[in-house]
Amino acid sequence: MANCLRTDRNASRVGPRWAENFVKRHPELTMAFRRQIDYQRAKCEDPNVVDIYNFDETGFLMGMLLSAKVVTSSERRGKPRRNREWVTVIQGVCATGWAVPSYVVVKGKYHLLPWYQNGQFPKDWRIHTSENGWTTNDIGLDWIKHFNQHTTARTKGVYRLLVLDGHESHHSSNFEDYCQENNIITLCMPLHSSHFLQPLDVGCFSPLKASYSKQIEKMMRMQIMHITKDDFLAAFLEAFNASMTTKNIQAGFKATGLVLYDPESVISRLDPKFITPSPPISCSGTPNSWVTKTPQTLYDINQQSITIKNKIAKHQSSSPTHMYNIIDAQARGMSKMAHELVLLQAELKDVRAANEVLSKRRRAKKTRLRQGGSLSFQEAEDLVAEKEVDEQIKEETRCGSGRTKGTEQRVRRCGICGNTGHNMRTCQIEVVISEEDDSE
Repeated sequence: MANCLRTDRNASRVGPRWAENFVKRHPELTMAFRRQIDYQRAKCEDPNVVDIYNFDETGFLMGMLLSAKVVTSSERRGKPRRNREWVTVIQGVCATGWAVPSYVVVKGKYHLLPWYQNGQFPKDWRIHTSENGWTTNDIGLDWIKHFNQHTTARTKGVYRLLVLDGHESHHSSNFEDYCQENNIITLCMPLHSSHFLQPLDVGCFSPLKASYSKQIEKMMRMQIMHITKDDFLAAFLEAFNASMTTKNIQAGFKATGLVLYDPESVISRLDPKFITPSPPISCSGTPNSWVTKTPQTLYDINQQSITIKNKIAKHQSSSPTHMYNIIDAQARGMSKMAHELVLLQAELKDVRAANEVLSKRRRAKKTRLRQGGSLSFQEAEDLVAEKEVDEQIKEETRCGSGRTKGTEQRVRRCGICGNTGHNMRTCQIEVVISEEDDSE
């Protein structure tokens, strides 16, 4: 190449030590021996074609919110009515920012039709039933098959690297054998390190649960206090779309130092820094000698109106401060009632909309599709269509077996005379016979 460039300039060819001298003149270059390597091995060493995945489970108590600070009455006590049934979601993500179709484990024995009747759900999501909503070794094996089904066509290299934690269901013999047979390399994180090393924990699960909590809070504001599986699936879908984004997934892999490979980004966060809190600042001040009470009821408003009238009647040259304070308090009370009216109207609108949605869900038949196992939404739709065809065939068979082709409809006849047009109760022959018996 150097000789070609020099020939173009009508210069002489380079010397035998030109390459060595060229490297010395450019310190950013170095010399190394070239080694033979198979093409497939070279593909495996290319970071751009290595398929890196992470998967983990996260649990939901269907009717529980995240911890939050609220303002409420100091006298208010009680236990809220909420559904504490457990649901497990097994989620996988790729370093490119793509999310594997979700795998939901719910408590129950049968798959019910209303779970699959929401047309917004992706067809490749799966639901699995278990005794308590927790994952098991069999469910873990079924998920890795689900993972292999949806990632094989997306594989760029030879192997898929799957980063996981040390849960028992991730390391069963059947699970490991299936991974080896399908070129899936499992990489287990050290114990108690998932909050630093697992992309899902760092970048995805926290916004997912926060978004789900907002959906449940929205339902509770509509006075929906019992969250069913139908409600959970709808709320989880909204939370998934809002939080499981390409940006969050890629940020999780970057923060854990996996893609791009950067161990220092994790190690630098391992040094705890203790901060001594500053002493609280004491607030000093003298309270007002007279505190106005904001009216809460119509009676309070009337009483303060009387007080204002009395103050005005007695007022001569004294300061009008007391009257101003009472008027301000009365204005606050009326403003509060007006605000409460607006909030109640908005709440009533939301409750009516929620009741309409709930009434549709409650009227839906709890048809059993299949006992146990897992079903994708597409498989559930196929089962429903198959059952509808079977019921239609049974109905046609039942209607056809009662009457053969060409037979006429049976004519009703009297049980006494055998004629048509009347029955035994109105038959005239019976009347005549009874009259003859009386004459004898």
